[in-house]
Amino acid sequence: MAVSKLADRLLDLAGLLEDLVAQGYVSRPDANRVIGTPRTAEQAQMHPLTYIASCELENLKSPGRVLDGETLTQWLAEIASHRLYHIDPLKVNVAAITEVMSFQFAKRHQILCVEASKDSLLVATAQPFTHGWEEQLEHTSGRSVQRVVADPADIQRYCVEFYSLAKSISGASGLKGSSSSGNFEQLLELGSLKDPEANDQHIVNIVDWLLQHAFDQRASDIHIEPRREVGRIRFRIDGVLHPIHDLPDQVNAAVTSRLKILGRMNVAEKRKPQDGRIKTKRPDGREVELRLSTLPTAFGEKLVMRIFDPEVLARSYSDLGLGGDDLARWQTMLGRPNGIVLVTGPTGSGKTTTLYTGLKQLATSEVNVSTIEDPIEMVEESFNQTQVHHAIGLDFAAGIRTLMRQDPDIIMVGEIRDLETAQMAVQAALTGHLVISTLHTNDAPTAVTRLLDLGLPHYLLKSSVLGVMAQRLVRTLCPACKQPDSVSDDDWQALTKPWKAPKPEVVYRPEGCLECRNTGYRGRQGIYEILPFTESIQGLVTPDCDLQVLRRQAMREGMNSLRLSGARKVAAGITTVAEVLRVAPPPDIAF
Repeated sequence: MAVSKLADRLLDLAGLLEDLVAQGYVSRPDANRVIGTPRTAEQAQMHPLTYIASCELENLKSPGRVLDGETLTQWLAEIASHRLYHIDPLKVNVAAITEVMSFQFAKRHQILCVEASKDSLLVATAQPFTHGWEEQLEHTSGRSVQRVVADPADIQRYCVEFYSLAKSISGASGLKGSSSSGNFEQLLELGSLKDPEANDQHIVNIVDWLLQHAFDQRASDIHIEPRREVGRIRFRIDGVLHPIHDLPDQVNAAVTSRLKILGRMNVAEKRKPQDGRIKTKRPDGREVELRLSTLPTAFGEKLVMRIFDPEVLARSYSDLGLGGDDLARWQTMLGRPNGIVLVTGPTGSGKTTTLYTGLKQLATSEVNVSTIEDPIEMVEESFNQTQVHHAIGLDFAAGIRTLMRQDPDIIMVGEIRDLETAQMAVQAALTGHLVISTLHTNDAPTAVTRLLDLGLPHYLLKSSVLGVMAQRLVRTLCPACKQPDSVSDDDWQALTKPWKAPKPEVVYRPEGCLECRNTGYRGRQGIYEILPFTESIQGLVTPDCDLQVLRRQAMREGMNSLRLSGARKVAAGITTVAEVLRVAPPPDIAF
């Protein structure tokens, strides 16, 4: 569909090129070449008009000239019936226009206020076919909004420059931005009083307390989130976020700076995301690694720390919740000398922990276990671990290619994201290596269609994949306070269909006590769905694989769905029906 016919839609590369071809600006071969050329990560983040301008395509309406940003912006203004506006930074009242909306709001909607009067706002947009922000801005500002189209590259550049300048001026003068109540977008403070020194002893003590408190509470993640006037600290415990403490905004900024220093990050850089690592030691002498990630938000830098406890590597399969027939199937797959074993599930479903636990048990002195990860989440001395480094061309596929020359027995690939990585994993498996990796799919059978969608030939998939395990994490009931309960027939059927599993007479519900901080839950365990690639399953892997047929065959051969796995934990008094229903895919996905 042509871009000019779209309403309330973001501009896309294919649609813009289609309109340019239709209106005689670009030749069809040039448009096909641009669409067919893979884009780098940086190029993928560009506004599509900016990317087209960077391709320097010949302007068929002006022979000998290329389609530059100015020409394309003028064309966009014409098809959108908007006035074209050239941003002149010398004529922009930075203080006035940055009070109108927050930087995050402007960035999200690719807009920038360029003129502000008492009654109206002139807003330049790079997305003339989106309108959702307009009513919101009129409501929060109390002024009418007029739209114009400006060069997307100019909007992006000046948005950063204007808001950075406003923040510097406000901070230098010790004045804060508007704090009037109203919409979130109106409440961004563009500066604050000078932050305390990041190495001040009080800040050091706060950071030490923060980390120790997180360890004591079994937190997996620490969130330090700037708000309007305070910094909010939240811990993720057993998969759920809990508010912990609010810090004054100046102290919050200093705590963030302190942690960035410890993580060897650029303290001065606050406009773009950064990553870092901290290795610390508990009072009992155990080492703990933390992975840091910063993100610019409307109120400042948000910092998230993921905690990796080395004890995770020492956990047994029973600790993970894997047992019985599922454990036997899993160990059978890992016991094969070559082939691919896949673990699937969304982010935070415990895939990495499962992989590390399996590798730890496989990594004897007789085998060479090598990994390629993004990033290395837990350092283990018995593995040879390599981290992806895209800036120098070391991606998953290149990593596998190199590892195959390192005489490995077992290769762990952090994630199969593309066809090249999948092909290299298959090549490694077919040349005598055991390859273990992850995919993002809802359940085990869907991994088959996911690999086919990536472009992997079905015959290679059949000859290399040993099996797939899907998993989720469910909170486990606090043993100190769980109470007997009953389950309805409808809820039990939702967990167990299409099987007719007998309903237990007694299940348990969460009650809440000091041991579990009144949540009723303490810890998490996995629920699993394991699909071994038997001969009958391999026979169903075809270019037009019928997922439902494959799933039914897997069930006949003993595959338990995620919900049935959860139902067995409910019957054993480990978790609740509501918890399983919360995390496991519904029947129309899982069955």
